[in-house]
Amino acid sequence: MLTVDVPAGRISYEDTGGDGPVLVFGHGLLMDGSQWRKVIPQLSGYRCITPTLPMGAHTEPMRPDADLTEQGVAGILADFLDALDLEDVTLVLNDWGGGQFMIADGRDARLGRLVLASCTAFDNYPPKPARPAALLCRLPGGGWVITKLLGTRFFRHSNRAYGALTKYGLPDALFDTWFAPAAENRAVRRDLVKFVTGAPSRRRLLELSERMRGFTRPVLVIWAREDRMMPLAHADRLVELYPDATKVIVEDSWTLIPEDQPEAMVRALREFVGSFGSDPSLGPVATRP
Repeated sequence: MLTVDVPAGRISYEDTGGDGPVLVFGHGLLMDGSQWRKVIPQLSGYRCITPTLPMGAHTEPMRPDADLTEQGVAGILADFLDALDLEDVTLVLNDWGGGQFMIADGRDARLGRLVLASCTAFDNYPPKPARPAALLCRLPGGGWVITKLLGTRFFRHSNRAYGALTKYGLPDALFDTWFAPAAENRAVRRDLVKFVTGAPSRRRLLELSERMRGFTRPVLVIWAREDRMMPLAHADRLVELYPDATKVIVEDSWTLIPEDQPEAMVRALREFVGSFGSDPSLGPVATRP
């Protein structure tokens, strides 16, 4: 695991290297780059970078004064791109869509393309199923209570909790890796609580969304038709919001498309960014209704 320092603290990341087009992959709450473990091995010819952002699965706490609101973490992501001096980046977001705030805050100069895959958008921060946990985190000791729930079968696999993210489930070994930092490290847990409770008001979120109309570079909106967390209607709204946007609908998947339908995700990325080391066995890209 590589590391780089940004103003908020130290960011760990993995980097496949190479001279191909640069893809930077975001991740969801209490996740890390292994969210893309089924996708990146199929992207030979691309340079794939997966930073671990301070959303609870990071192993090294951020500085105590770090801004870990939605906009703050988007700023950390922008600082990460600056620190690595990356250009013409394809930013790929799934589950967490807060990287879009880089655009709203004028930090998008390094982005060449944007991929929004079944992610938070508009005023859906946090998504409705996650709001009870966010409310709990606002109470004294609420973050500690959340970490105790992380080890339960209900939290991990119920459709009313983390199980709502993927149609076909995730292995407990992966949950163990994702959840351990917040469960074991009080300072990481502090960061998690700051992020979970750091969403702007719904009115402010919609105001920030309007600023994204100025992003004129290509955008791919790839959405799971059966998504239980991110409204399908948001896919159309995002296509209307961004001037140069196209849409792909993925069947037989919930929010974590790279988990439920990794081949569909790979096909869409290759078609959108360009074919480098393409695998003809993957077949045509998902349908566009």
